Amino acid sequence: MKVFRHFEHVPDAAKGAVVAIGNFDGVHRGHQALIAEGRRLAASMGAPFGILAFEPHPQEFFRKDGEKFRLTPFRPKAEMLCRLGVDALFAVPFNARLAAMPAEQFIADVLVKGLGLRHVITGADFQFGKGRGGDAALLAREGARLGFGASVFSVVMAEGDHKVSSTDIRAALKKGDPRAAARLLGHDWTVSGHVRGGDKRGRTIGFPTANISLKGYLEPALGVYAVRVAGIGRSFEGVANFGRRPTFDKKDTLLEVHLFDFDGDLYGRHLDVSLVDYIRAERKFSGLDELKAQIAADSLTARDILAAG
Repeated sequence: MKVFRHFEHVPDAAKGAVVAIGNFDGVHRGHQALIAEGRRLAASMGAPFGILAFEPHPQEFFRKDGEKFRLTPFRPKAEMLCRLGVDALFAVPFNARLAAMPAEQFIADVLVKGLGLRHVITGADFQFGKGRGGDAALLAREGARLGFGASVFSVVMAEGDHKVSSTDIRAALKKGDPRAAARLLGHDWTVSGHVRGGDKRGRTIGFPTANISLKGYLEPALGVYAVRVAGIGRSFEGVANFGRRPTFDKKDTLLEVHLFDFDGDLYGRHLDVSLVDYIRAERKFSGLDELKAQIAADSLTARDILAAG
């Protein structure tokens, strides 16, 4: 998959594509179905298939001091899109210029002149342009006038009558329900990051941890999770605490992962940590002995959860 960080000066080889537009945060079941339909359309037209997504996410641009909410920062999202067979990712910079661009100008300058797309596919509720002045109906009208096709993809429904949405996935993670999030995502929610140095306290009580910052990610419910970890040759199971470590009067949030049946140095390694299930809320302990006993109990619980699937 080729990644373009702009919409201007796109090479001719990348033009003429079928392009799906959206933020694709989480690359959930609805996104996956839309991508599959986009790939089908592209194959039928003998065209490449691309994704147009905005970087940073528009909400990050408009709410610079807001709470972190992204399910998938740029790098893991790009990796997931590549695995789904996307040929090109147009990561269009979302800045003041783009925020002020009327919808008709976005179509003319970005989609037609910039990308030279052949066909565009969006969700039914997609809105774009200054003041969200553009929608799927405008794309269809302008496409007929300017020479590109436009289609709308029906939403994918979750249990009941609700569509699969990134908003509901975030809510599930914030309340400590990664299994509900996984049902909507179509996969376990996974965070990626480099192992950084810590206090090395875990190894002194028999539970060494890999410490990972969730910078750029939504922060799930504080507490202890059963996890699976990739990035070190094969998948490992483990138990992780995401929190502020109140026993030691820490204030910053950190993901501390203890891998079962692993003996080695993880410093500097890039790990993918999938949250499988929530075990308990974070709490303060009276000292190291009580903490050690609780980690041992949490580890047994995590092993039982992971063994059950």
